Amino acid sequence: MKKRIIILTGAGISAESGLNTFRDADGLWEGYNIEDVATPEAWKRNPELVQDFYNERRKSVMAAKPNLAHLALAKLDEKFETLIITQNIDDLHERAGSKAIIHLHGEIIYSRSSKNSALLYKMKNHEIKMGEFCELGSQLRPHVVWFGEDVPLITKAMHEMPKADMVILVGSSLAVYPAAGLLEYVRPEVPIYVVDPKIPNVNLPNKIIKIQEKASKAVPILVDKLLKDA
Repeated sequence: MKKRIIILTGAGISAESGLNTFRDADGLWEGYNIEDVATPEAWKRNPELVQDFYNERRKSVMAAKPNLAHLALAKLDEKFETLIITQNIDDLHERAGSKAIIHLHGEIIYSRSSKNSALLYKMKNHEIKMGEFCELGSQLRPHVVWFGEDVPLITKAMHEMPKADMVILVGSSLAVYPAAGLLEYVRPEVPIYVVDPKIPNVNLPNKIIKIQEKASKAVPILVDKLLKDA
C-alpha cells in the first residue's frame, strides 16, 4: 500500500513562476488595496474594476509556466498517493502533471455564475467581459474566494489531513486562516517538511524538518530523496 503524502502550497511556490504573491509588505496587491478588488463589497461597488483586475491576473497565470518545484511534486505520484492542497488560484500544479488537487481559494481559469456558485465555466482566454452571463442570466465573475466569503473546500481538506503519512509545506507563511489551521489536523507522529526562504513558526508536537531555501531549489532535492527512500 502506497504511503500518503499531503502537500500544502502557498504563494511562494508560484512566485518563482513570476506570479506576484498575494499581499505585499504594504498590504497592497499589484498596487491595489485588497478591499477594492478582493471582497464581495468591492464587487457590488465597482464590478468593472474587480473584473479588470482579475482579467489581468488571469492573463499572467496563462502566460506563466510551472517551475521546477511544481514539476518535482508531480513526480511523487510515481511511488506515493499524493494530494496537493493549495491556497493558490493558478493552475500550475495541474500543468506540471499533478492529478489530485484541492484549490481552497478557487481557480482563476474558471468563471462562475454570480447567482449559483456551482455553475463553473472553463475559460479559453483571459477575459471575462461585463455583460457576459451564465445560463441563469447573472453576470459571470471570477471563480475565486474573496475576503469575507466562505471557503467551501476547507471541510474536505480538514478531513484529508489526518490521513497523511507525511506532510510537505511549501511557500506558505501560514498567515491566512482557515488554511493555516490545517496542520493542526495532522497526526502527531507524522513528519512535516517545511520549505521556504522564511520558515514560518510551526508550533506542533510533530517532527518538523525545516528547509530554508527557495522551492525551485529545495523541492526537487527533497522529492528525489523521498523517491529513492520509498
